[in-house]
This record gives sequence, C-alpha cells and structure tokens, in this order.
Amino acid sequence: MTLWLHSLGHFHPENEITNRFLEELDIGTDDAWILERVGIRSRRTALDLGYIRETRNCDVRAATEASSISLAEQGAQAARMALDRAGLSATDIGMAIFGSSAPDWVSPAEACNVASALDVDVPSFDVNSACTSFLAQLHLLSLMDPAKLPQFVLLVGADSLTKTVDYNDRTAAVLWGDGAAAAIVSTREPGRACVLGSDLESRPTAGDKVVVSRTGFFAQEGRTVQSFAIRKTRDGFERLRCELAQEDRPLHFVGHQANLRMLETVCRYCDIPPERHHANVEWYGNTGAASSATVISQRWGKWEPHDDIGVVGVGAGLTWAGYLLRFGGPA
Repeated sequence: MTLWLHSLGHFHPENEITNRFLEELDIGTDDAWILERVGIRSRRTALDLGYIRETRNCDVRAATEASSISLAEQGAQAARMALDRAGLSATDIGMAIFGSSAPDWVSPAEACNVASALDVDVPSFDVNSACTSFLAQLHLLSLMDPAKLPQFVLLVGADSLTKTVDYNDRTAAVLWGDGAAAAIVSTREPGRACVLGSDLESRPTAGDKVVVSRTGFFAQEGRTVQSFAIRKTRDGFERLRCELAQEDRPLHFVGHQANLRMLETVCRYCDIPPERHHANVEWYGNTGAASSATVISQRWGKWEPHDDIGVVGVGAGLTWAGYLLRFGGPA
C-alpha cells in the first residue's frame, strides 16, 4: 500500500521563552550553559509569560487555565494550513487522528476536539505515543485496509509540554516548547509525496525513564534517555538509508527535535552533511509529538521531486519509530 502525503501544516504559539527569559528566572542557568548542553535559543509556549514568571508553574493543574490557546486549537490551526496547502476544505476530511505526550483532555479524545474546532463530524480518535505519536499514526495507517479508509485522513501531532514543566527545574525548563503539526494523507489519491515504509518499536520495560503523570511534572533520566535516543536515531537512520542503497539516492535527515547537540552527534555518527540535516529545535525547542513534522512543514515549499527524507523519532514508552518520505512519488 502506498500512503500519499498531500500536505503538511504547522503552528507555534506566539509567546516566546528565550534563554534571556530563563536567565531572569534565576534558576542557575544562562545562555552559554543552555547552548553548550542542548543548543536551544528559544521556545514557544501557550502559557502566559507573566504566569511563568510569577508562579514557576508550581501547580500544573492551573496551567490549562493560564494558557492562551488550547492544544486542540493548536492542532486545528496546523490542520487549516495543511488543508489550504492541499487545496481542500475541512469537509473533505473523512477521519481525524490525534496524538500527544500530554493531552489537555482525557475525554473526549483530543481528535474530537480538533474535529469540532474544524466544524466537521467524522470518526475521530487518539493515537498517543508521546513524542513518536505522529510516526505511530502513519505506521498504524500503513497496517489498515486501504479500501476501508476514507479518501482523506487528517493526522495531528501536538504538544503543550511547557504546561508540564516545573520552572524551578533548569534541566526541564530549557528543553520544551509548544507546537502542532498536521498532515493530509490518502491511500487513494496521489499526492506530492509518499511514505515508502515505516516502522514502530517499543521497550515498555524501560517506560519509567520518561514520564508525565496526569497531574504531575515532566521527569526523565536525562543521560540514560539521551544515550538511548542517539543510539536508536542512528540505527533508525542507517536502516532507512540501507533501503535506498540500490537506488543511489541521497537521503535528507530529520530527527526528533529533542535537542540540537543530540542531533549533531547523530550526524557525526552517520556522516550526514550539514546541507542534508534539517532541524528547528534551536528556535522552537522540543515540541514533542509535533517535532519532526514541523521541520518538514516549515520547508514545504523547498522540497524537490527528487528529495528523500529519513525521519526518525524517539520518545517515552520507550518508543522509537521511523519512516521514509519521498517527494515526487514512488519509484
């Protein structure tokens, strides 16, 4: 089955958490410390900056009320961009799937909230796989019977993980940003690009290494998770590259936007030249489930018919996934 990608869209909130803002919180960090460790200069947040400054988000239950935009509306904004790029209207969507690391709502499904914001009544459900949610959605569709799928499916990956951050914790405060990505895909109608293959794997016995409880803060074993992410991203990209070995086609790399230093390490291991590595983590932080798809979306007008992209994601679970995206259609 060929899964066609018709368009991508992205959205980031306006409020900006710069390194200077974090310095002013006086939590033992500064611009030089942040750049050396994670290479992030800025991030976007749905939270009011005054709320962060005054409360450090000490009660995560208050964060939703302090937000300027809901997670579902962020997803809907990204979806509107994707629909516009595809030349479609919301009524053309036959199914909506949403994924996140920390949804605003347990019930109804956030996919229902996104569909409601778009004013459409279609089958809607969530596929939550933390930072690999968007990749898990693609893989799930690849396993379905294409004859039973609607003509166009909306996929959304979105996160407002700044709402889960304790802003007294410098290791978490420097990482996270909010954002959303959306895709219009089809198994019937050829589009601008296609997914040639995908995979998804998990190691649930290590699930306690990265957690966000329902009313708690984000927490992780930093060094363990980073080593895992580098190893799985390296292996995942090499596996995708092997799939193109017979075709002698250059491969672009878009990884999970966890932090820039991690991605640079992967590029060194895999000998990926700078012109084939694409990232936005430096200016938007780790946007969780939106992550890699926002990178591809921000360059939507620059991809050429000969471009192949190896996309690899890692996340809580522990989970890792990847897919091979080809612009211009299958060989």
